[in-house]
Amino acid sequence: MKKIILITIFMVSWVSTAQINLRGVVKDSIGSPLEMANVIALDTVAKRIASFGFTDAKGNFKLDLRNNTVYNIKISYIGYKEVSTFITTKETNISQSFNMVEDKMLDGITIVSKMPVTVKGDTIIYNADSFKNGSERKLEDVLKKLPGVEVNDAGEIEVEGKVVEKIMVDGKEFFSGDTKLASKNIPSNAVDKIQVLRNYSNVNQLSGVQNNQDRVAINIKLKEGKKNFWFGDVTLGAGNSPDDGLYLFQPKLFYYTPKYTINVIGDVNNIGDVVLSRRDVRSFGGGFQSQSPSNGTNINIADAGIGFLNASARNANRIETKLSALNFSYSPNKKLDLSGFLIWSGNSSGQRNINSIDYIDPNTPDDLVDNTTDQTSNTGLFRFSSIYKKDFNNQLNYDITGRFSNEFKTEDINSRVLSDITENERATPFKINQNLSYFYTASEKSIFALEVKHLLQDEDPFYVASLENDPNNNDAINPENRDGFDDAASTLGLDRSNMFYNLEQDRRVKSNQLDAKLDYYYILNTKSNLNFVAGTILSTQNFNSRFFQILDNGIELDPNPTIPGINDAQSTNDTEYNFTDIYAGLRYRLKAGIFTITPGFTIHSYNSKNTQYGTEFFQDKFAKFLPEFEVIAQFKRSESLNFSYKQEVNFTDVNQIARGIVANSYNSFFAGNADLINASFHNLTLRYSSFNLFNASNVFARINYRKTADQVNRNTIFAPGSVVSSSTSINSPLDNESLTAFFGLGKTIKKIRMRLGGNFSYNKSYQFINSRENTNENISKGLNASIGTNFTKAPNVTFRYRVNFADQSNSARSADVKSITHVPSIDFDAYIWNSLTVRSDFSYNETRQEGNVLNLFKIWNAKLAYRKNKDAKWEYELVGSNLLATGSQASVNQSIISFNVNERFILPRYVSLRVRYQL
Repeated sequence: MKKIILITIFMVSWVSTAQINLRGVVKDSIGSPLEMANVIALDTVAKRIASFGFTDAKGNFKLDLRNNTVYNIKISYIGYKEVSTFITTKETNISQSFNMVEDKMLDGITIVSKMPVTVKGDTIIYNADSFKNGSERKLEDVLKKLPGVEVNDAGEIEVEGKVVEKIMVDGKEFFSGDTKLASKNIPSNAVDKIQVLRNYSNVNQLSGVQNNQDRVAINIKLKEGKKNFWFGDVTLGAGNSPDDGLYLFQPKLFYYTPKYTINVIGDVNNIGDVVLSRRDVRSFGGGFQSQSPSNGTNINIADAGIGFLNASARNANRIETKLSALNFSYSPNKKLDLSGFLIWSGNSSGQRNINSIDYIDPNTPDDLVDNTTDQTSNTGLFRFSSIYKKDFNNQLNYDITGRFSNEFKTEDINSRVLSDITENERATPFKINQNLSYFYTASEKSIFALEVKHLLQDEDPFYVASLENDPNNNDAINPENRDGFDDAASTLGLDRSNMFYNLEQDRRVKSNQLDAKLDYYYILNTKSNLNFVAGTILSTQNFNSRFFQILDNGIELDPNPTIPGINDAQSTNDTEYNFTDIYAGLRYRLKAGIFTITPGFTIHSYNSKNTQYGTEFFQDKFAKFLPEFEVIAQFKRSESLNFSYKQEVNFTDVNQIARGIVANSYNSFFAGNADLINASFHNLTLRYSSFNLFNASNVFARINYRKTADQVNRNTIFAPGSVVSSSTSINSPLDNESLTAFFGLGKTIKKIRMRLGGNFSYNKSYQFINSRENTNENISKGLNASIGTNFTKAPNVTFRYRVNFADQSNSARSADVKSITHVPSIDFDAYIWNSLTVRSDFSYNETRQEGNVLNLFKIWNAKLAYRKNKDAKWEYELVGSNLLATGSQASVNQSIISFNVNERFILPRYVSLRVRYQL
């Protein structure tokens, strides 16, 4: 480690020597400064860009140059003639001003195509080759090197702290629904330009009447040689591990023409290289980005399916994945664009977790649970979308997305309190989303936007659990002599005379929701407009379930639960839930100087009703006025401050209302509450963003405060002396509060990139355990920092350090629970002799509680790749993961009922040899 630090210091010193600064000011012909003018210095001997920069709001720029060198200084700005002059550097810094004159012949404007970064309005254009050193293989590798762009731990792309919502290739959407498919599969050598589209809008007609500052997209421009030809790569791999032989096959092929495109991605491997996890698949392609703001109503259609664990190389000890994905687009003419995808994903994984559980309730015994899981998920996805633009005034969009799954899960559990348990789950759910939108510009002052979306969802999870039982100790005087499940079995109404508690549950949840709204924009003048909105949400859900026991003689028993705190609990559910929202609203948008002010409101008429067992009826009808306000201060083109306030209401779904018993797991049973009312909350957000190309820095910060009334919480009731709980939904009598904040600061000095970030969260909620109210407060705060090199001709090293502090206090505990996690890491990346790529990453993770080490683990991965040169078709890789053979890693989790330390067993040491052929 010391040697690496010394090498890094040497590199920094080497970069800093023998350099001088060229400073100057760029103005127009009348002396007004020009902001964001491109300034580059071309080395006249090496024939390459030696330095580049941009002017700030006062026209200032700064370039770092070598002494005793001749440079060609070029300055360009849209609408002005290019300035080109030669400067010879000496031993001292240089200061010089430049004046630009307007160019009436716009066709004659020359834009330097190889400028590393160019800014045109809200679009930032990166020249990909300017940030490569030769070790890159996929788009993600290039994105990580761009100023202002980050790839977070979840694999999402962030620009100035905002998550990129879509990636397009030559203007065609690439597998809409998940940007990771693009970032992890598009070859880096096919990328010419990366265009970051800030304030992005799918509809040009609405871009001038809405605030889109939270929306960001990326468009990839391909190199000319990659068009009208198939490109991509095919990778084959094999290897060895302590338990199994390893295999990998990944074809990734792409074909682009102006009229149509085809993208094919395949994957078969057991190395833990998951292209799409089950979590990704369940959220893939199902979202609909409305073109107008939210109108204040949230109704959550929850997932009633199997509680799968998300498998990755860091929480599973076996992963087998299969993927076939086809994406296409077709433009028969300039008015019509058709696109879609077909995806089949199969994931099978094995996981083992040892969970140490410290329950908040002092009367509940702490538990140690060893859980072994095998799970399989097979999912098919499809999407078809069309965009028809008759002319500038008319645009019609339609898309349909479907997901069909077949899922299985088996768990073998050993609990210190409950002994041995076996669980089995299976489900075959499906979900279909349809979206229709029409945008019509009636005149220069009138724009109409109609949006309709429809959701159809069907879920059918089936659950089986088997727990050991000794029928002879059910009524032992000493509770410690009874089985851990006996008292819970009594309150659930089970037959306790069997050798096993064999429990089964059949559920069916059907959801049908329609959301339609019409926006009318009336443009008052160039500075202001009105937005009238009217719409409705219609939702119907049916919930049917049956919880029963299979006796040793095979007879089915319908239990009769008598759970304290849950009145008249049933073992079945037959619930229909209907929800209606009819609303109208008005927003006024005004631009005044640097400010954009948007006050508004919506008025809602709500009607929610549910029917239980066909005989019990519950209804809630009321009206609500929901104000909202937003103000944006645009200090500079790339610097803004945004404040927003919004009052919203949140409605739960049928899963929380159906009052019959539902088995969430062997130790957690739930009964809904038919009398639940909606929650309402106040949401305030303050956000600052600055992207300064003049001094190569970017800053973003966000703070959010939310106060929620009538929050849907739970009353959790533990069986005496047992870890088995039954719970029901309740509306919290006190307001819940949360405060979250984060910031990020990035700075580049010559070839050194530095980043500092921080986060803070505070959450205060009220829970009920055994019908006693408890106040629960969680405080989490952390810092992360990194420093690294960004050379294009030399190895790169990046050091990172992350520390997180967690503090939980609960009125049921006598003392707070505090933990600290330290995670230092180092990445090494080098491209040597124009043929050899060396990449390595190492991380150290330590978690402490009250000064004691709860867990410590180290992870080291490395890759060695050889290709004859950058344009070689064949490449050979030796890849090693978890080279230190770390067996497990732990995490600390704090919930409203317990404090958990979870040890996860991970994939063993894998070493594989891979061969890649590049088309």
